[in-house]
Amino acid sequence: MKLIDSIVAQADAIAQLRRDIHAHPELCFEEQRTADLVAAKLTEWGIPIHRGLGTTGVVGIVHGRDGGACGKALGLRADMDALPMHELNTFAHASTYSGKMHACGHDGHTAMLLAAAQHLAQQRDFDGTVYLIFQPAEEGGGGAREMIKDGLFERFPMQAVFGMHNWPGMPVGSMAASSGPVMASSNEFKITVRGKGGHGAMPHMTLDPVPVACQMVQGFQNIISRNKKPVDAGVISVTMIHGGEATNVIPNSCELQGTVRTFSIEVLDLIERRMRQVAEHTAAAHDMQCDFEFVRNYPPTINTAAEAAFAAQVMADIVGAERTLAQEPTMGAEDFAYMLQAKPGAYVFIANGDGAHRAGGHGGGPCTLHNASYDFNDELIALGGTYWVELAQRWLRNPTA
Repeated sequence: MKLIDSIVAQADAIAQLRRDIHAHPELCFEEQRTADLVAAKLTEWGIPIHRGLGTTGVVGIVHGRDGGACGKALGLRADMDALPMHELNTFAHASTYSGKMHACGHDGHTAMLLAAAQHLAQQRDFDGTVYLIFQPAEEGGGGAREMIKDGLFERFPMQAVFGMHNWPGMPVGSMAASSGPVMASSNEFKITVRGKGGHGAMPHMTLDPVPVACQMVQGFQNIISRNKKPVDAGVISVTMIHGGEATNVIPNSCELQGTVRTFSIEVLDLIERRMRQVAEHTAAAHDMQCDFEFVRNYPPTINTAAEAAFAAQVMADIVGAERTLAQEPTMGAEDFAYMLQAKPGAYVFIANGDGAHRAGGHGGGPCTLHNASYDFNDELIALGGTYWVELAQRWLRNPTA
């Protein structure tokens, strides 16, 4: 493994920053303390900053030896927010805020980009500009979208943008990149079946919405198995069914909620259209009505081919070809998708290991994303920082665009 010596030398200090962020998690658009810490370190290292995009976002500007005169520029993005969940870990850097936790590793993402920022600012052995994008509100708030709305790409013109997420279960020292869809769109639905309630012993005098809602759940699975092409990925998960208050009362209504995931907008369009038809026609067949709500959250995260190949080559030169893996697409979602809709780029994975790195006092659960026993692996800081630096320097020498 070929790591940059100066980043290795500073990795322990950056790890302390990471643990400080972990101990003080902040939710969507509330990342004021984290943004202050990021801004203070960038300023200490002589990096000009811009604050306030997407409410609490921070953008650092690192010009190369030409002062950025050549016009070549790329963006490197890290997310800063935590999740609204209680941490089970009790080690020294566990969350000090009840009901808030860095259970997805955004503290580590921020740390890896800070490690790269320090080296880039010290060396500046490149021409062009690196924009360091510290983004708020990835966990459901669409912070990437909000930064773009606030003029991210107009104020900081760049030809490409890159992101990275830690990935538990992959062996430490490996990384992964692939072109095409790597994360799914995230969407949610709420369907209310409206019938006529009454006594549970007299169903003939009611319009019972519960079995009708159950028919809808079964019908939705036929969309997946019989309406979309088998080679196209799609998921419909009904995750909540709410109806009734007493065992002997048929309710007036029954509510279904859940999520839909796809790797393409075309499949998403199909699923939404067919779900509406199934819901409305099933209700009508039983002399009932339904309210159908479908909310599109994050679009699919789709890597452009040239940038994904470029990222994979950088990885191979750092960790070796045998540890540079094909990126298995996941039905999880990521708001970096908005950035990739606007610019070429690639969103890649860096292995977080199996959890053996966790300090004493970790929770009894697995070290997986969104788990209350998770912790980021600080071994990744030097590798992640090296990857960012090598990616930026090589891209600025030979941009793929």
